[in-house]
Amino acid sequence: MNQVHHIATRLLDVPMEIILDILSHLDVHDLVRARRVCNDIRQAIDFSSELLYSMDLEYFNAIPVPSIPGSDYSIPTLRKSLLQSESAWQKAEYSKRNPIAIPHPPSMHQWSCGVLGFPVESLQQIMFFQPQLADGHSNTINLRQWSCQLDSAAALRLEHYNFSVAEDLVILVFRAPSGESHAYDIIFRSLSEDKVHREAAFPSVKALDNEVDLELLDPYTLRSSIFGDYYGVLFRNVNKANGEVADCLQIWNWKSKDTFQCLEVFDPACKTMNFSFLTNERILVVNARELLLYSLVHAPNALQLTAKFSLPALHSPFEYACIGFSPIPSHACVHNQMIALSMDISGGSLTKNPCFTSYVERNTLLKLESTYVSCYGKATEDSPDLPWSSWGPDHTRSFEESSFDPCKHSVIGFRTASLVGNQNSKRPLCIRDFNPHRVVDFKAGNGTKRNQRLVEGGEILPNSSLFLEPLGSGLPYLETTTEEKFLSTDMTMEVNRVNTASSSMSFCRASKYLISSSFFYLEHHVI
Repeated sequence: MNQVHHIATRLLDVPMEIILDILSHLDVHDLVRARRVCNDIRQAIDFSSELLYSMDLEYFNAIPVPSIPGSDYSIPTLRKSLLQSESAWQKAEYSKRNPIAIPHPPSMHQWSCGVLGFPVESLQQIMFFQPQLADGHSNTINLRQWSCQLDSAAALRLEHYNFSVAEDLVILVFRAPSGESHAYDIIFRSLSEDKVHREAAFPSVKALDNEVDLELLDPYTLRSSIFGDYYGVLFRNVNKANGEVADCLQIWNWKSKDTFQCLEVFDPACKTMNFSFLTNERILVVNARELLLYSLVHAPNALQLTAKFSLPALHSPFEYACIGFSPIPSHACVHNQMIALSMDISGGSLTKNPCFTSYVERNTLLKLESTYVSCYGKATEDSPDLPWSSWGPDHTRSFEESSFDPCKHSVIGFRTASLVGNQNSKRPLCIRDFNPHRVVDFKAGNGTKRNQRLVEGGEILPNSSLFLEPLGSGLPYLETTTEEKFLSTDMTMEVNRVNTASSSMSFCRASKYLISSSFFYLEHHVI
């Protein structure tokens, strides 16, 4: 005991700056354990804003704010901002802003990090709008507006686009001119400068340059995703010149001069529906029967199948009509993230397709890859799926929601938001927090309990009889529902605010698109 005391005494004789430097090399879990060593080390940690901020980021699964010259982004300020923002979310505190009108009715619109984009054919451009706070004491929203210009010939051939605020990137997909041997030209532009992206290895690449019947391509079946250096497009129901039909997933590293690209062809009988990047190395593909996990690093210029997970089986004659993912922002690639798997069901005598959304943690799917290999070895097209009963009930949480409702399952980190109720009337906002740290603290009696309730265990869903297997109920969560109700036809969620949008018809039957923002935290716009 004397020897231990002597060592501790010598450690605490070291200058505090050196102790803090040593502690700064520990990860968050080791810092938590270090606080239990003695009062002196606990006080050293508790009086360090840097160490406390790193622990808070891990606890809330939050993304650090990048340093911006001229702004007060000191560590104490950032920590205060984070704690106030989290408190406001938990209490459902918000400040409603006056709505603003978009000058052009949007079609084919998309959201990315609070920016709304849509093409305006008459102006031969893609317009972008970003609602911003006027100041912390006003109900006014400023609307930043800019555009990506298209030449007259190219504008007529635009069939798809996508953009990423984090990558300052706009990707335009044009139908190739008549006479070309490929189907599409894909252009990489800067979102902020309206020119070729400065980091793009090539200004454009060709897509589907194999034997494809260009006349039968349907642009409305395209699905695309941007994740860091990678861009992928899923072309569904591609008619080949030899009469065969296939689903094709093509992926590019748009920054690489090696023009890394890979093309994966799927059997259309499997009804491939969507895909999503989980990380820079893993891609999740979903069809009407299963989830398929692919690796980008195990094989050069090709996708390597690494795991297969079955979806919950349905009673006959029901089937999955459409399955989609919530996109994972590339700036959150090092943080865990909830994934919303939205499944529309059709068949039988259903007059309206029911929709079920299952939430699962991204890290859970990555860990289940090892489980799959342990059970079945290397994955192949003929190897079995990991049964839903082995992973779904314990690792997911399922809800029944309205089909074709754009105001559902917005996801940021462990937090999700949806408007609940009849789409034709004002609806409250339901916020669900799947953060396991917060769930544990809530059960222990820590933190606010106003407007929140803890949901654990299984809940019987109205149409769960459609399934042969029980749906997921393994993820506990905290639920907060706002007293305020919103009339909205679209919604997007950011780290510290929710943007809602609605379409209204004026007396001259011209459509007006209105955006209003509910800011859950007003002092800083955390990116």
